Amino acid sequence: MYPKKTQILSHVERMESGPLDHLERSLLNYFTASSLNRQSAKRHDSDLLDERLRKPSSFLIPVCQSKNLFSNGDGIQPVFLRGPDADGLLAHADSITFLGEMEGASYFAVGLTDDNPGFPDALAPHGQFKDLKSMGPLLDRQVGGLLAYARAMVHWHSRHRFCGDCGSPTAIVDSGHRRVCTSGSCGEQHFPRTDPAIIVLVARGNQCLLGRQRIWPKDFYSVIAGFVEPGESLEEAVVREVYEETSIEVEEVLYHSSQPWPFPGSVMLGFTGRAGSSSIMLNDHELEDARWFTREEIIAALKQGKLRLPGKISIAYRLIEDWFDAGWPICLGAITSTP
Repeated sequence: MYPKKTQILSHVERMESGPLDHLERSLLNYFTASSLNRQSAKRHDSDLLDERLRKPSSFLIPVCQSKNLFSNGDGIQPVFLRGPDADGLLAHADSITFLGEMEGASYFAVGLTDDNPGFPDALAPHGQFKDLKSMGPLLDRQVGGLLAYARAMVHWHSRHRFCGDCGSPTAIVDSGHRRVCTSGSCGEQHFPRTDPAIIVLVARGNQCLLGRQRIWPKDFYSVIAGFVEPGESLEEAVVREVYEETSIEVEEVLYHSSQPWPFPGSVMLGFTGRAGSSSIMLNDHELEDARWFTREEIIAALKQGKLRLPGKISIAYRLIEDWFDAGWPICLGAITSTP
């Protein structure tokens, strides 16, 4: 079972409806779950988990080894368990997190480990655990957002089972949204964190800047991205990352939108930038190649199979798409078959 789909306008429909605000732009990105009410005020209710976990109106989202559970056979769908199916799942739970409510239903992320003798046989009849990044293009955006949220919370729990200050075990409180050190002499509190990363489409006239890492598939190019460092603003991170990787100086930085990216636990902060220079030099060896592409060159390379762009579930594709569509009569989505 999975939640009812929520209608979200397509990229083209949004563009035709007029200028977008930042919220509308972000809602076009995958892994957003805007209809979910996180009900943060209810997390402190110590009876919340026991009361709701086995209710018919509650859904449990299994996550194991950073993978989500999907049904077998044709018409693959994510598996959300509830009612009697919950008992077998909870018997193997490493962590349980209350995610929130939507359309009268409660949602919980259940983290699992595969070192239990009865696992994964207990869930085998329901499906197989698969990578969310590869399955994302097949999902409704709202459903994908719930799976991403669950994946991120389970990953955080798996990395904070012991206190970073004293090394003692931590205990889960606040319905999975806080862990507390069990040492009486420490008691340090640990909260979920997400790593901010900037991602930017740098343009210069009719050209955009794309680069590729050595480990990426052949002919795969994307926009510039990197993590925000302590002591710098998001815009400063954009300027620094672009210059460090390509020697291109960015003179103007504009915010575009954001996207949760639970691989393993980041939020991508999308920007557009205007280049003040054109000569590319790879400084930090993070990129194998970087070059300027015109829209005409992108079209030709895509048709010849000599260029691969990021998948449509990524904000990287959205940044390229918006830049391309703003200067071309045919939408990028109608040209590329990128999933």
